[in-house]
Amino acid sequence: MPELAVSLAALIDDGAGRLRSSGVAEPRRQAISIWTELGHRGPAQVFLEREHPIDAAEAARFQAAITRRTQGEPLPHVTGRSGFRRLSLVSDARALIPRPETEGLVELILQRVRTGRVADIGTGSGCIALSLAQEGAYDEITAIDRSAEALALARVNRELVAGRVSLVQADLCAPVGHGTLDALIANPPYLTAAEYASLESSVRDWEPAMALVSGEDGMVVTTRLLDEGRDVVRPRGWLALEVDCSRAAAAASQASALGWSEVTVHMDLFGRERYLLARRSDTR
Repeated sequence: MPELAVSLAALIDDGAGRLRSSGVAEPRRQAISIWTELGHRGPAQVFLEREHPIDAAEAARFQAAITRRTQGEPLPHVTGRSGFRRLSLVSDARALIPRPETEGLVELILQRVRTGRVADIGTGSGCIALSLAQEGAYDEITAIDRSAEALALARVNRELVAGRVSLVQADLCAPVGHGTLDALIANPPYLTAAEYASLESSVRDWEPAMALVSGEDGMVVTTRLLDEGRDVVRPRGWLALEVDCSRAAAAASQASALGWSEVTVHMDLFGRERYLLARRSDTR
């Protein structure tokens, strides 16, 4: 006897119930997100097609994705997509999942410099560099990362901007020429090992540690960028870093001590000190 086809409404209800039982927040919203992303549909179709019978193979794919989410895998990994500003990026374990907070860092640099040459250090998925390529009018954008896996992911996402970003595997500013940048932008790792160990398992178990941990004080990479940036950013050019809110004041003090001018700390959308901006002085 053939199996009866399940309706979309019943499938979503079942998925939401499983997510709720496993303690996932907003289970129905996440079930709908999984369904729409897997099939590249709009959310409105869930309402319009709620009584439609669902193909068995498609239902099984949805249920498998729900199982992955109940086991703690992050939603962007389950759906394979992550939204960032105007982009829908491929997302998986090769790089940090783009966060809404980082969108503000992009906005701050776009407000100050929209042309010339910029470098995104520790590009990960490519979210910062690709947003700058899409929204700015830069002559050259270089995205740098130590991780070959992260760059492979960024290479996939680069197709969204028709390849208008150069990808380079290197350590921080090593491949950048002296005084060649109008802006250096980065979301570097800024946690201590102890802070990393205390993260929720949905982050700690699924996202790369090298994108999160930065030495015993969480400041190793930030300090290096403040130092190396003096060489690669032209006089009057900009530096924009995402920082841990508990270390924003320390990072600003370091920047001033190293000769950066117009050093300011800006709040993220949650009211936390998250972004450090500074300008390369004419003399140092």
